[in-house]
Amino acid sequence: MTKTSGPATLSTRQLNRALLARQLLLERVDMPLTDAVVHLLGLQAQAPRPPYHALAARLRGFDPAALSALLESREVVRLVTLRSTVHLHTPADALTLRPFSAPALERELKIFRARLAGVDLDRLVALTRELAEPGPVSLREIGEELGREWPAHDLLALKVAARIRVPLVQVPPRGLWGRGGQVMHATVGSWLGEEAAERAGADPDAGRLVLRYLAAFGPASVRDMQAWCGVTRLRPYFEDLRPRLRTFRDEGGTELFDLPDAPRPAADTPAPARFLGEFDNLTLGHADRTRVVSDEFRRRGYRRDRAFGSFLVDGFVRGLWRVTQDDGTATMHLETFAPLTRGERPEAEAEAAGVLEMLAPGSRQELRTAEARG
Repeated sequence: MTKTSGPATLSTRQLNRALLARQLLLERVDMPLTDAVVHLLGLQAQAPRPPYHALAARLRGFDPAALSALLESREVVRLVTLRSTVHLHTPADALTLRPFSAPALERELKIFRARLAGVDLDRLVALTRELAEPGPVSLREIGEELGREWPAHDLLALKVAARIRVPLVQVPPRGLWGRGGQVMHATVGSWLGEEAAERAGADPDAGRLVLRYLAAFGPASVRDMQAWCGVTRLRPYFEDLRPRLRTFRDEGGTELFDLPDAPRPAADTPAPARFLGEFDNLTLGHADRTRVVSDEFRRRGYRRDRAFGSFLVDGFVRGLWRVTQDDGTATMHLETFAPLTRGERPEAEAEAAGVLEMLAPGSRQELRTAEARG
C-alpha cells in the first residue's frame, strides 16, 4: 500500500518570509497608493501617523502629501472596521469591510447592553444620522444630543452604540500629514455619496475576502484570519474554498491555507530593516504572531500604556521606536529587545534616518539606543 504524505510543514522563518513578501516588506515596490491600500486590506489608523509609516516602509519614493491628498479628495477614508478599530480604506473596501466587521462590532456593543436598557436603538440610529449626515460632528456632540433624549443613561454607552450602529467616517483634517484636528465625523453615505449609502449595508462576499486575506497575510489558519478581522465562524468559507487552496502545517501542527501561486520565499531570503507605525497589521494579522514577533518580545512590547512603533531586523520585530523633537533636533529613540549586531546596525540606522527625515525634514538628527526593560 502506498502511503500518502500529508501537507508540507513550513518553519517559522518560512512563514516569516512569506508574510514579508505579501506585505511588500522584502523590498520596496513601485505601486499606486490606492493599490497598496487595497492589497493590504486597509491600514491600521487608530492614530493619524501609522498609515504613513506603513506605506513609507513598503513603497519606493513614498510622499506623505500624496496620501493626505487622497484623504481630502475622498479616495481613501478612515472609519471603524477590522477588530472594531479605525482603519484607512478605499471607499469600495470601506463599504465591504464595514458590514463584514459588523459581528465584531456587535460583540463590543454587548458589553454595554445593561447600560443601554430602555434605549430604543432604532431611534438612536435615526438621531445619530440626523446629526452626522450634514456633518461634520464630533462624537462628543452626538453623545450630548443622545443624552438629552435619554438623560438617565450613560453617555459613553450611548456614544459607543452610535459609533457601532452608524458607519461614521473620520473626516479631514483628522489624519492629514502635519496637521492636527479634532476627530469629526460624517456618515459614510453623506461623505461618499448616495450610492455608497445604499451599498453600506450590503452583504460582503466573505469567500472573496478569505482569498484577499491570504494574498496579503498567508499562509494562515482560520484562527489567524479571525484574529485579523475580529469576526468569528469563518471556517465554512475556508472549507468551501479548500479545493482551490493549498494546505500546509506550521511547526506546531496547525493547518494553514494558502493561494497555490502565492510567493513563499526561502527561509534564508534576506529581509531588510523596516520601521513600522503603531499597531501595524503585520504584527496583528494572526492569532499566532510568532512568525513576526516572539512571544517574549510581544509581552515586553505590547503591554504598555503608550503606543510605540516597532522595527524589524532580519524580518522579525527587534524593538520599539519613538521620535522626540526639541530645539531643531529630531531624536529617534530605539528600545531593542536584543542588541543589534555590528552587521545589523548600519541598515537599521539608515532606515531610522529615513523616518526622521520624513517626520522632521531638515532637522538635526540623533539616534539613541537602549535595551527595552522586561
